[in-house]
Amino acid sequence: MAITKYDFRRPAPAGWSDLDVVSNRLARFFDAGPTFRVGAARSWAPRVNVTETNEALLLTAELPGLAEEDISVELENNVLSITGEKAETSVDGDEERRYHVFERTYGSFKRSFTLPRSVSGDDISARFENGVLTIDLPKSPEAQGRKIVVSTN
Repeated sequence: MAITKYDFRRPAPAGWSDLDVVSNRLARFFDAGPTFRVGAARSWAPRVNVTETNEALLLTAELPGLAEEDISVELENNVLSITGEKAETSVDGDEERRYHVFERTYGSFKRSFTLPRSVSGDDISARFENGVLTIDLPKSPEAQGRKIVVSTN
């Protein structure tokens, strides 16, 4: 089996061949996703969705390969922080193993979010299931809004 180096290059659209160098640099930047390389070091950050209802904000983070004990959620000065670490799986004593593709990311991460004043910090709850962290951020009763009845004279 022939091993070919993976390349982020994409062909330039018709008529844009002069910008091929620029477009491929941009493609490499955006295709990198949560992985950024600085020299040999790698870091990563989990992908997050934040949705809102009238009663609460809901934050979900993808954390594949992590266990509940690898994750920490903290609230300080109205800043919610998610930290954790994904350890590289290795087999000790296996000198014959050769990597042909190495794209998975490992290491520690930290994501921080400044919460709006409408969120009630005392009622925040979090659960971790099937590699997805879900954080419920309920709004204070004053921020939930209410319907005002309009009357006629």
